[in-house]
Amino acid sequence: MTTFDDRENAYENKFAYDEELKFKSIARRNRLLGLWAAEKLGKDGEDMETYAREVVRADFAEPGEEDVFRKVKTDLEAGGVSCSDEELRQLMRRFLVEAAEQIEAAR
Repeated sequence: MTTFDDRENAYENKFAYDEELKFKSIARRNRLLGLWAAEKLGKDGEDMETYAREVVRADFAEPGEEDVFRKVKTDLEAGGVSCSDEELRQLMRRFLVEAAEQIEAAR
């Protein structure tokens, strides 16, 4: 094997690692967001977990995070919970950082 092959394998492995971390971080972010929203909506126990799973599943509706944003925003509005678009987007960013940190700490 040549140095070029070694370098190529290293880049491929790094890319795969980064993509896995990204996927896991987004899924965990969505769960954290779902738990936060569930609490705001007055859910507890198993209802909180069920709602968090619904938020995670909502991310598979379309590429990007708008599907998750819309679900949570719509549910909060339906539940009478006031949350601006910017506040919700800030929470999504904060939970993404927190999720990535949690995943890295667990490795």
